[in-house]
Amino acid sequence: MKRLLNCTSSEMKNLTKDELKQAILASEGRTIITETVVSLQPLLNDVTNAELAVAFGSNMVLLNVFDCDHPHINGLPDTDDPIHLLKDLIGRPVGCNLEPIDEDIEMMESRQEISHGRHATKETFSKAKELGFDFICLTGNPGTGVSNVSIEKAIATAKEYFGGLIIAGKMHSAGVDEPLVDLDSIERFIDAGADIILMPAVYTVPGLSEEKVTKACQLIKSKRALSLSAIGTSQEGSDENTIRMIALTNKRCGIDIQHIGDAGWCGVALPENIMTLSIAIRGKRWTYHKIASSVNR
Repeated sequence: MKRLLNCTSSEMKNLTKDELKQAILASEGRTIITETVVSLQPLLNDVTNAELAVAFGSNMVLLNVFDCDHPHINGLPDTDDPIHLLKDLIGRPVGCNLEPIDEDIEMMESRQEISHGRHATKETFSKAKELGFDFICLTGNPGTGVSNVSIEKAIATAKEYFGGLIIAGKMHSAGVDEPLVDLDSIERFIDAGADIILMPAVYTVPGLSEEKVTKACQLIKSKRALSLSAIGTSQEGSDENTIRMIALTNKRCGIDIQHIGDAGWCGVALPENIMTLSIAIRGKRWTYHKIASSVNR
């Protein structure tokens, strides 16, 4: 079993769920996942944002605003099989966000309605499996009304109908006033079947301390799950020094995967910030290795 850090594109393409999880663990905090919006015109027009993210060092790609009922990725050639085509082009594991909406929760802001194909349901989990996604992320975009309770319920359903890796947690409030890093919720998520626990990165949401994220990482590791820190507060469009500080702090906390969000330009982080994140947590050697390695290997 290789570290994800060492895997070629052909090796990554053939990883099972458990092998992918082990390959991330073995990389010891040197895995980057970049989120991109599929519904916007890509930054480079006829090149997908996913291809751009990989070109600057990303190991995994998370698609945001992907509709499982109407699968489409801007920047791809016309195809009836967009996920397999994208995976062939980038040679990396690909996942999508699905949102467990809590219709009964009290909101802090006006609710943002989303299409059925973006909801976390047994139908979309089944479609995500058919489309060929390697992982799904149960989380909430701003104002959609996703709660910890609704995430926990969705995990159990996803485990039954999806079959790939399950990421679960919140990058920000998603319109609901509740703790974002809560040890009891984390334990319930893992017990329900989550493989990877998502938390906001230290320095991205008010009041989240390094100590709290460290304790969460220790709990997650003790239960044999993985941890992911998310830059989901538009700081993916900040200066490189801020990205570097976030990267090193969260690595010190024990994070396995570092996520960088889609709010730079045109639905992708500033490319130089993806590279800065990569260099900060694994150096120029491995960053350039990932960039230079052909998808045909």
